[in-house]
Amino acid sequence: MAHADPDFTIGVEEEYLLVDKDSLALAPAPQDFMDRCMSELEGQASPEFLACQIEIGTTVCATTSHAREELKRLRSCVARVAGDYNLAPIAASCHPFSDWKDQVHTDRERYQVLKRDLAGVGYRMLISGMHVHVGIPAKNQRIDLMNQLKYFLPHLLAMSGSSPFWQGSDTGMNSYRLTVFDNLPRTGLPPQIDSWGEYERSVETLVDTGVIEDSSKIWWDLRPSAKFPTIESRICDVQPTIDTTLALAGLTQCLTRMLWRLGKKNQRWRLYDNFLISENRWRAQRYGVNEGLIDFGAGEILPFSELLEHIFELVEEDSVAMNTCDDIEVARQIIAGGTGSDKQRAVYEAAIAAGKDKDDALKDIVRWLTEAFHEGL
Repeated sequence: MAHADPDFTIGVEEEYLLVDKDSLALAPAPQDFMDRCMSELEGQASPEFLACQIEIGTTVCATTSHAREELKRLRSCVARVAGDYNLAPIAASCHPFSDWKDQVHTDRERYQVLKRDLAGVGYRMLISGMHVHVGIPAKNQRIDLMNQLKYFLPHLLAMSGSSPFWQGSDTGMNSYRLTVFDNLPRTGLPPQIDSWGEYERSVETLVDTGVIEDSSKIWWDLRPSAKFPTIESRICDVQPTIDTTLALAGLTQCLTRMLWRLGKKNQRWRLYDNFLISENRWRAQRYGVNEGLIDFGAGEILPFSELLEHIFELVEEDSVAMNTCDDIEVARQIIAGGTGSDKQRAVYEAAIAAGKDKDDALKDIVRWLTEAFHEGL
């Protein structure tokens, strides 16, 4: 039976960290803050593993323009309510100087179970991510597109890095978040899967043996959503600004549509082994957009600016069809002006050059992040 063509709707989830406006260190949110956000946003906000975090999610959006309006509303509400408690949200995947050992875990059964199951690995989970859902109703098509889209995950990661500092030190990484996250089970690149049936059987094995309660505990970089008829990209660091969030969401949407379009012509993207894709994943995690990725077709490392132009050529038809041209154009600005990590390092270096000590320079990064959170609101 023929399936209707997907409409490639998108949904964006972002996790924010909450800082004390005076000390600029992480601070646990009072329950009243969380209750107010959840009430005002009618279920589009929820607590996270740590009490200094809050997660928001857009409704189903047909376009990136719709997603922009949603994110403006969600970010504005969180920032306004946080201000009543002398708190400010930042959208960075690691806090520049706060220590994970000082954080309080959210007192909910789900998180108590996680704390028990993950032990010491889970205690360090002081990280925030960004997830992009793309609507694909047909289950086998979700798996087929996942297998192909996996190739582009390092490209998205490279542009998204916003976690260079960890507990007051520059890690040298563009995305230190993944270094922490990869210690968890069931993470990393998804395996090659032949069908929805094969995926379900694998999940059922873990559920039936009591290892996990459902597929929401599968934390791959790209997965079929446990709740929605979507594929969910989880590779990206959360973005300091709405503009870069939408650039990455739009590219994810357009790449998915491009791969679907190839299938309509009996074509597909070449599948590469995870061993090779993982090398690009590491390069993206380490260098961001600064050292290039391997183009496996060309058999050489290409500058990221060149790779991005190749992607723009691939998705030109799709960006017009989905009306994302202006939003994905911001990706060129990421190449020219640097990722969130590059910008945090620039703030730090400017502070040191101005004679500030390390602690004050790190606080300057947080100040910049609190201002960036409001850009475009």
